[in-house]
Amino acid sequence: MSAATQNAFAVGLFDMTPPPAGLTAWNAAVPERRYGVYRNNVSSSLTGALASRFPATETIVGPEFFGAMAQAFIRLHPPHSPLLLAYGDDFPDFIADFEPAAELAYLPDVMRLEVARGKAYHAADVTSIDPQALAAVAPARLGSLVFAPHPSLSILSSFHPMVTIWAMNSGHQPLAIIEGWHGEDALIARPAMIVEVVPLAPGGATFFRQLAAGTVLAGAAEAAIRADARFDVTTNLATLLRSGAFTTFSQENTDEDRDHA
Repeated sequence: MSAATQNAFAVGLFDMTPPPAGLTAWNAAVPERRYGVYRNNVSSSLTGALASRFPATETIVGPEFFGAMAQAFIRLHPPHSPLLLAYGDDFPDFIADFEPAAELAYLPDVMRLEVARGKAYHAADVTSIDPQALAAVAPARLGSLVFAPHPSLSILSSFHPMVTIWAMNSGHQPLAIIEGWHGEDALIARPAMIVEVVPLAPGGATFFRQLAAGTVLAGAAEAAIRADARFDVTTNLATLLRSGAFTTFSQENTDEDRDHA
């Protein structure tokens, strides 16, 4: 089979065109039926791969509607690799502009949370910070600490209660009416064997994003207070240790340190 025929064969699997010219079946019959079976198998396999990455999303919308969303996505975004671990990373952005799902404004953020969980699951195994090592740092030195993020770490923010919605549709929390609909932030990490989804306190998303970007602890806390006056450094430091979201810390040299160097 020529390269041109192979390309036409692959393209036709997603755009519903007839089989490429020159394609024949083993018994010399017209190959439309066999090509259709192959196309259906590919479509079904990719839909199944997406469903395995977005189980809470499928629960929210139902298998039939999820299948329709997946088919629309697959036609425009076929995989470019035989490895499907990352296939669907851009599915949430696609659904954000998918008119039939427009009433579910929270859905793309729930899907982004599921993408983050998948990435955390497959991230490298690295040991998290030892709480005792951090406790041994003199209080006057805490503000100049710089933290290294765990490879599995993601920080997400939403105008919707995405953590609650995800938890209710993934078996982590009973279904119930959500009182006081409001935005939620989340830290996603896998410090050990299990992926953790940690709801963040006010200002926490800014705090952890700053730390992950290499800002010293004092600077990250100041940014968090500017973002939300309710930010509490003690609460968020407890989350830092409990979540295992950082692997090491180091001391940034202060002006005083440089004066004595």
